[in-house]
Order: sequence, then C-alpha cells, then structure tokens
Amino acid sequence: MSTELPPVAPEVLAGAVENLTARLRKKLDAAIAGCADGATRGPDGSVTLRFGEDAVVTLTPGPGGAVTTAEQATCTCLLAPRCLHRAAALGAAPLADADALAGAPAPDPEDTAAAPDAAGAGERPEAGPAPAGPAQAPDHDRAEPGPQDAPTLTPAQRTAATALWHAAAEALAAGVVAGGAVVQAELLRAAHTARLAGLPRAEAAALRVVRGLRAAREQRTAHRLGDLTGAFRELLHAAGVLASGTADPALTAAARRTYTPGGSLQVHGLCREPVLSATGYGGVVTHVLVPDGSRYTVSDVRPGGLARARGAGRAPVALGGATLDHAGLSRGGLRIVGATVSPEGRLGAGRGVRATPLAGAPWTGEPAARLFARPAAEAVAELLADPEGSESALIGLDVAVAGVAGDHLLVRELRPDAPLLRLLPAHPHPELPHTENLRRIASHPGLRLRVLGRPDLDRAATLRPLAVGPAPGETYTLRLPEEWAGRADLGYDRLQGENFPPPGTPAPEAAPAAAGPDPLADSPLWRVRRLLESGVAGGRRAVAESARGTAPRTAYGPLRRAGLGAAADLATALAAEADRRPRDVFGRLADPSPDGYAWAWLAAATHLAAAERCLVAASWTPSPEAAALAAPV
Repeated sequence: MSTELPPVAPEVLAGAVENLTARLRKKLDAAIAGCADGATRGPDGSVTLRFGEDAVVTLTPGPGGAVTTAEQATCTCLLAPRCLHRAAALGAAPLADADALAGAPAPDPEDTAAAPDAAGAGERPEAGPAPAGPAQAPDHDRAEPGPQDAPTLTPAQRTAATALWHAAAEALAAGVVAGGAVVQAELLRAAHTARLAGLPRAEAAALRVVRGLRAAREQRTAHRLGDLTGAFRELLHAAGVLASGTADPALTAAARRTYTPGGSLQVHGLCREPVLSATGYGGVVTHVLVPDGSRYTVSDVRPGGLARARGAGRAPVALGGATLDHAGLSRGGLRIVGATVSPEGRLGAGRGVRATPLAGAPWTGEPAARLFARPAAEAVAELLADPEGSESALIGLDVAVAGVAGDHLLVRELRPDAPLLRLLPAHPHPELPHTENLRRIASHPGLRLRVLGRPDLDRAATLRPLAVGPAPGETYTLRLPEEWAGRADLGYDRLQGENFPPPGTPAPEAAPAAAGPDPLADSPLWRVRRLLESGVAGGRRAVAESARGTAPRTAYGPLRRAGLGAAADLATALAAEADRRPRDVFGRLADPSPDGYAWAWLAAATHLAAAERCLVAASWTPSPEAAALAAPV
C-alpha cells in the first residue's frame, strides 16, 4: 500500500514549476507519473520520495497537515530547490483546501471546536454537493445588496481576474490532452493571485478545474468529463464577469463562513449522511429542522478520509455540551440556547452555545411532514429557479418501486400521473452502504416507501436518496426497528431481509415500468454537449476538426429542425472560431489568441446549461412540450 502524500498549497506548487527551466518543464509530467509509488512516511510525519540514487525529496507538512511553504519541500540534489525532483513530488501531491491553508476552521468567533467544511472553499465532495442547508440564519435585519450597495472591484481585483481569465482560456485551449503540470501551475498561480486580491470564489473555481484536469489525466474512475466541462464553465464565467469590472456579490463574497447569533432554537433530526471529499476529508453531516420548517446542519468533517466518514456517524455532537451522538441527533432533537448560524445554515459550536437533548419528531409529524406534502415537481422547479441554493436542498416524496434500468432504481411518486424517477446512490463508494441498500430495495417491486434525498439537477428526473422510511398508511412497505425511529440513513444503516415485507406478502399491482426517454440524452442538444466536451478533452484542435468540410451543416441540422436554432448558431460559431488561424505581417500562420475561442466556448456552454435545466424541470413534470423537445431527431 503506497503512502499518501500530504496536501500542498497551490502557490507552493506553482512556484516550484515556475523555477524550472524550459527543458525541465517538458519532462515534468513524465517525472510526476509514478513518483509517489515508493513514498515512505517518517516518525515525524514527513514523507520522503526517492528519485534514483542521489535525489531524495522530503515533504514536511505543517501543523495543519499541509505543505504551505517552500521550505517544507526539500531535495538533496545539487539543483535544489530549482530541480525537477522537487517539482514532481509537489505535483504528485493533492492540492490543499483553503481551510487547511488558513490553519483554522470556520471563523465562528466563539467556536473552539469547529471543523472545516467537507469541501473546503467551494469544492464539492466526490459524492455530490457540499453539505449545507438552504435555510438562512434568522437575522431578519439583513438586507440583500441593491445596485447602490454592490461592492466595487479594486484595480488589484480586476488585474487578478484578468490574469485568471487568460490562464483559464489557455487551459481550455490545451484541453486534457495537453493540460499537464505546467498548464495547471499557471492556473494555480492565477488562482493564488485571485485569493490574495479577495476573490475566493474565483480561486475555488480554478482549483476545481485543476483537480478535474488531474483526475482526467490520471484516468480516475470517479472522473466525469461532464463535471470538468461544468467546472470550466463556472471558472470562465466567474473570471470573465470579474475581469469586465462587474462586482457580482455572489462572486466577491467571502468563501469562509461567518456566524451570526441565532438565538434559541429547537431542532429535530431529519437524517445524517457521510461526507467524503476528494481532498482527504471525511465525516458526517446531520440535517435538522426547526418548527417553522427551516433546515440547518450540524457537521463534523475533518481530515481522515473514508475511515472517518464511516466512523463519524456515531461521533459525539460537538455542540454546546450535548450528550448525543450524530446517530441520536438524526432521530432525536436539541434545544439550543445562544446558537450561532452561518449563512448556509450550519450551526456553530461556540463557547456560549448550550444544548440539551429533546425527543425526536417522526417524519409523519411536523415539521418533517411538510417536506413530503409538496409535489416533487414543484420543489424541483423552485430549486432550478435558485441555482445558489439548489445544490444542497433536500426534498421528500412517497414512492412505489417500479423496477430497475441499468444502475438506476426506477420509482414512481404516489401521485396521479407522476413521472418515473431514477434513484442513484448518494455516494458510489463501495465501502459505504448506499449502493447495497438500493439493490435490496430494488428486489421488492411494488414496495411503498418514503424517500428523502437530493435532486441531481444535472440528470433527468434523478434523485440521490439519503434516507428512507415506511410509507404512511401502506402495508407493503419497510419494517424498521423501533430504535431507528421510522427512518434508515442509507449511508450508515444497512437494510436486511427482516426490514422488508415477509415472503408471501401480496404486493400491490404495478404497471410494467420502462426507463422511458431521457430528455437530456435523447434531445439533439447532445450534439452541442459532445462538441463542448470534445474541446475540454482534446483542446481547441479537436473542436477545429469539426468545422472542416460539411460536418457543421450535417451535425447541427437536427438542432434547427427541433427549434434549437440558437444552440446551432453558437456551436457553429465555436467550431469556426476554433479553426480560425490568423497570419502575421509576413503572411505566416500564427497561433491565435485563446480569448476569442474561450468566449465562444463559454457562450455555447452557458446556453446549453440553461437549455438542459429546462429539460430537467420538464422531466419531473411530463408534458407534450417536454416530449417534443426530447424526441430523437
């Protein structure tokens, strides 16, 4: 088993690459490959990597567990610190989260035991969105910034945003195939400059792109080209808007959370979920509700990876001296005095907070019952209208198991004319019980159950369930132990045979179910998606190939026939821009600036994202218009 390398601050890696000569930079990707296989950890926590006979690199992380200064990475060769070995060792290590670089957790002014968020500054965990609640802290005097209150960008911020735009455009033009360590280092340097200028959201977007490029080049199983495409879209949008001088409050807001007094709260557990991030953090997030239906979260996420994610489900709740663990809180409750709350709805554990246990509230009673009373289509439509809060929102619904299609569990909401929905594991890691629990549920067609989950807004009619329970008033449903309080957390509890109806119990009749059309997969918009993803994978050259000959006319004709003329025009313009080769004053072909290509790519990607969101909304509520858009052409 190989030794895990400590995370490295982006600016440390960027500086090491910048110090290399042009000749050594060409060798960097080859040097990184496999260099960590023989790493060993010393008794002081340092990690050593050997390069040949005479070169040994030592990475000595600081108190926060990350390499945050250049002096913490040393090499014994004569060229150090401007050597290939040191840069390769740093390039093989994971990138550190912003919370680890800060050396302290979230700034609750009275919090002495808070943990970093699962995803750091804007990074999403492997399994889905970063855990947070849509409920805002109950500060009724807080006003949304109006046009007169919008922050003004400083010259340093505009300069940093412009540099980040150019670095992102160069990375997009290179694509995964040419986006090696040198291209990534330029992005990291620009990201660090953005951080120093007070643009943490832009920095976080750049780090997501770099991590996506690494995952793609290393061909990790969890990598999805669509995720990297979305990361590029978010980065280019943020950098482009900021470089233009527009001070969007959403882009200039601080990444680290601040806490405000929340007064006294009475919270009731809803469910808990394991958190496992791509940067080595693991833990648990417990979702709770207050009587008015607002949702908050209590999290315990720290370095430790999978082992900590599995064990944290029964870790004590570090909140005001509460005697509950997270398993007890998810099925019980707390009365909190002196609560502190972040804008994302996270409850802080400051010194002035006091908490005493309360009896839990069943899903069939208030306040949880309101989550399940609303049609899923209405809830999803509201989430799609509010992109800022949609990634972390939960919805509840009563469903009947209809069948299986590939890796999807098909269910139908227990409402008239409801569409088929697809259930996917909230986290695909085989050591977590999400997938196995869904397999057991799938083996009981017709089973009625209550589901609480997070809509996957990148897929048609897809829900990632966090917890399930018996459907009220149904006989062919789950049978859970009394101590589970009517719910099973799919990331921690394992469903067994006794939790299902006994053999011989008559199942309700159900119409045969097929997966049916997938609006996203069957719509001709897939042609634009393929063009954008081919650009991310193969760079500008791959997109340019599609502009030659009669390919554009034959490829985008179906888009126009389906009434998607704007998508066809944007895709055609992107292909033409990718193939544009200017000439210098002597008539020789010159390399074009990546800026025009990046703008054309961003325009097509933004239009596609909006169109796909419309299709996702339609997939939750079947209609003739949705069927027409989704029809193959």
